[in-house]
Amino acid sequence: MTTAKTERLDLRTFDDVVRVRQHTRVLAIEAGLSLVDQTKIVTAASEIARNTVIHGGGGVVAVSLLDEGTRKGVRLVFEDQGPGIADIEQALRDGFTSGDGLGLGGARRLSNEFAIASTAGVGTKVTIGHWKG
Repeated sequence: MTTAKTERLDLRTFDDVVRVRQHTRVLAIEAGLSLVDQTKIVTAASEIARNTVIHGGGGVVAVSLLDEGTRKGVRLVFEDQGPGIADIEQALRDGFTSGDGLGLGGARRLSNEFAIASTAGVGTKVTIGHWKG
């Protein structure tokens, strides 16, 4: 896999969440994603970015444009050093949310690619991605 470009963005405030949304949309357009798929990855990115700020105490995200020749996409890797998620299975359950957002399950449904790792007291890493086609 070839990464065409990656940018790391800090996630400390809600202004940073807006910046992640905007940057994700720009890369989704560059990847040639349809308007529906752009909306899906931007919405998922917004949910995970909000979670990083609210529950993780802030962190960073690496936003990448991916190019495999015939396949293009966008991947975001969010990392925080917050309290972690005690029960990942519960957090991924449909309808579960610790606030008023889509929850992790909603973000997973909107993404072609989803991975999560979390350790209590260490932090959480969430990877989401969407591919053209």
